[in-house]
Amino acid sequence: MEIMRDTAICVGGEAGQGVLSAGSTIARALARSGLHVFSCQDVESRIRGGHSFVTVRASHLPVRSLPGKLDLLVALDGETYRLHRDELSEGGWVLIDPSHAASPEDPALVSVPLKDLAVESGGEKLMMNSVAAGAAAVLLGLDIGQMETVIRESFAGKTGEVVSGNVRAMLAGAKYVEKNFAGRCRAPSAHSGEPRALLRGNDAICLGAIAAGCRFISSYPMSPATSIMEYLASTSEQTGVIVEQTEDEISAINMAIGASFAGLRSMTSTSGGGFSLMVEGLGLAGMTETPVVVVEEQRPGPATGLPTRTEQGDLEFVIHASQGEFPRAVLTPGSPEEAFEAMVKAFDLADRFQTPVVVLADEHLATSACTVEPFDFSSVRIDRGELVGPGGQQAAGDYARYKVTPSGVSPRALPGTPGLLVKADSDEHGAEGHITESASVRTEQVSKRMRKLAGLASDSLAPRSRGPADAGLVMVGWGSTLGAIEGAVDILKEKKISARCIHLPQVWPFPVEAFLEALGSPRDWFTVENNATAQLARVIR
Repeated sequence: MEIMRDTAICVGGEAGQGVLSAGSTIARALARSGLHVFSCQDVESRIRGGHSFVTVRASHLPVRSLPGKLDLLVALDGETYRLHRDELSEGGWVLIDPSHAASPEDPALVSVPLKDLAVESGGEKLMMNSVAAGAAAVLLGLDIGQMETVIRESFAGKTGEVVSGNVRAMLAGAKYVEKNFAGRCRAPSAHSGEPRALLRGNDAICLGAIAAGCRFISSYPMSPATSIMEYLASTSEQTGVIVEQTEDEISAINMAIGASFAGLRSMTSTSGGGFSLMVEGLGLAGMTETPVVVVEEQRPGPATGLPTRTEQGDLEFVIHASQGEFPRAVLTPGSPEEAFEAMVKAFDLADRFQTPVVVLADEHLATSACTVEPFDFSSVRIDRGELVGPGGQQAAGDYARYKVTPSGVSPRALPGTPGLLVKADSDEHGAEGHITESASVRTEQVSKRMRKLAGLASDSLAPRSRGPADAGLVMVGWGSTLGAIEGAVDILKEKKISARCIHLPQVWPFPVEAFLEALGSPRDWFTVENNATAQLARVIR
């Protein structure tokens, strides 16, 4: 029997059992077979213990949301069976060690001695996740050679014995299922195209930053943003990006601002708690008109909240965070493709308007993975804005860093530009950069800075629509709700209900005219957002 057009797999177990590794291995093998894949993790914020699971959805058509039912449940412990058995579709299977099966008579069980096979083939119980991956591969009709390649790649940084042990464990699981459950095995899956790359949102953020010419990142580790710094550090020799792990988030944003002031395209990354500490630094960038990109990846708050879960609770905070007023842009990507695009856009906006730009993501986008087409790096055109001196526009006469202009954007020179002295200050200042307490100069400079909002608004990312233009029902979302809303539109279409979605890849400055044009005149419309107070709805109002 050929693999279903839409197949859902869940791998669950305790933290420390290699749940994420097994889920990632299965997802990558499915992607290598030419299928579209979406993978989402749910982990607890502890090193060992606690229930973790990965859900993988594969289809001949693009998928970007979680499934309604599971076709295969891979249970590495008994709790996974108890928690997820009811999510199984009719005819679905549970791959489980017989010692964990609470109901041995369950007809859905595919009992495989995962622990015993791991010890016998790999030498230790920890490799039962590789045994399970091999067994699942046979049940799903995947090519075992592809699975072996993925296993070897996954453990490439380990010792040779670790790699070979996990390969043997995977093959042991595959052979056991082939021998004992041949009647349940599917025929090899039909390819829907060439093997596809499987990319997390944070991977795409990093690739976008590299493509945009980012050369410096300073950050303090905070879930779910930590892997941004890790990725850029691991590729720094190839890309030339300087990575600095700072002592805290205050240092992180100030160091990024300093690097940007000196001329490097610079960024920092954090979550909501870290961004709270960065707010004064954000104001420093606003006052000194220094470009800087901040990636803020939301998790449930307040305080520590739920470090490894997702939420969209920081939108209004990020839009308004400051002591005083200054312009900024807030981009809200909803997919890896949009994350790549947002990072390129963010660096250009920051340079052109000499202001902070925030890319607001969340844990769901950061850690979920999906198949994507290759990004076109050759199409990226870097715009550094009004730079004065070599490589930019040459100013005549005395240089005024904060010259009052109709656009609010002053010609910018980098420190060390021959013949020019760059004077800047974090206190209020006049056009030449000297401290002032003049009310009239203060008013002039505030007005100058705020005029940048008009330029930011005119160059904003437009809302994106999917579905018939005359649909009576419209769902509006931002950020990572994109996949769920698009999935809802497809489900409603199957039920003969006309629906459309509007996705906002940028929420600030809010694209008023473009949004109203996209909205039209539906019978009903509402926002879909992962917070308690309908923050996007308030922004729209």
